[in-house]
Amino acid sequence: METVIAVVALLFVLFLGLGAYATVKAVGAAKRGVDRTLTQARRTVEDTTLRARTFALPGPAGELAQLRLRLRTSLRATQEALEAGATEDASLKESLGLFERLSAHGRQLDGELRRLESEPDRSGLARRLPELRERMERITTSADSLRWAAHERAGRFSQDDLSTLSEQIDIEAGALRHWTTEPAPGRDAVPAESAAAESIAGVAAAEEAAPRADPPVRPAAAAPGPRPTYPWDKKPRPETTT
Repeated sequence: METVIAVVALLFVLFLGLGAYATVKAVGAAKRGVDRTLTQARRTVEDTTLRARTFALPGPAGELAQLRLRLRTSLRATQEALEAGATEDASLKESLGLFERLSAHGRQLDGELRRLESEPDRSGLARRLPELRERMERITTSADSLRWAAHERAGRFSQDDLSTLSEQIDIEAGALRHWTTEPAPGRDAVPAESAAAESIAGVAAAEEAAPRADPPVRPAAAAPGPRPTYPWDKKPRPETTT
């Protein structure tokens, strides 16, 4: 009885542990989903605000918003392309490591541009714009290079796979149409019969064209000679007269 109670208690504790683990995993997944949704919403709001500033604010302030928008858009698109490709191509994991280092420079520049939006000295801001623009161009050029390389690599793999598949389908289609390489029944019989008929006709024509020879003359029968005699022949009996 004590053993049964111990087993039941152990099963109860096990079920409680599994339930707690499943609850923690579900809460974690829900939290990650909420965080991801909030991050996407915050990015959308910030991008919309930056687009509005590029049109509404003239001068250096509007250009700062434009630089931030281009930087964020390029880095986000490259991150999505590399993460999507890394699930199928392990070679992109190294590219992801390089992109993380590039993203650190991008985040640093984005933070600097965001702080300069509230800079009251517009003349000093205008003097710094060329250097900021040059840094943004270097970062976005590198990000675009990684992104397009990933796209071209995926397209190349897809094209090679399609070419191989097309060759295999052509071979299979040829094997399914194997009768097209065999002579159809009845087609070779007609030429064979016509060839035989032409051969027979040619032989008959050759016989008719050849001159007819006189039939051979049989030699005349020779006159009967004396019959040869042999030792074992009986001597003829002499005829007697009465």
